[in-house]
Amino acid sequence: MLYSEKVMDHFSNPRNVGEVENANAVGQVGNAKCGDIMQMSMRIEDDIIQDVKFKTFGCGAAIATSSMATELVKGKHIDEALALTNKAVMDALDGLPPVKVHCSVLAEEAIEAAIADYYKRQGKEFTPKKACGGCCHDCHQEAE
Repeated sequence: MLYSEKVMDHFSNPRNVGEVENANAVGQVGNAKCGDIMQMSMRIEDDIIQDVKFKTFGCGAAIATSSMATELVKGKHIDEALALTNKAVMDALDGLPPVKVHCSVLAEEAIEAAIADYYKRQGKEFTPKKACGGCCHDCHQEAE
């Protein structure tokens, strides 16, 4: 399985690792059966993501997609972050092997889960894009 230089860079030197202090948005997605669990924490002010960090338990592709996803949403309006797709994360990493596409889906879902938490804390209604059907294999089929 070959990974792009960008995937290897974000795996070897992940950006934004850890937890945001005073986070007001936290989301966790994944499935222990699949082996990948992602947590995103954010500090959002005036609907702008001021800070975002991740903690991921999983393979190198899961770490790389988490790292890239945080880079893509940092400083963005929450609507822009919600518009981020797994394809955009994969494109930013110069692609992923087909068997690792589910990692980019998890990154997209982790961002959405954190923003959903932000909405909940604000007492606002949140409509998810699409809920995951369970194990990564289901999402993998739809992501391609």
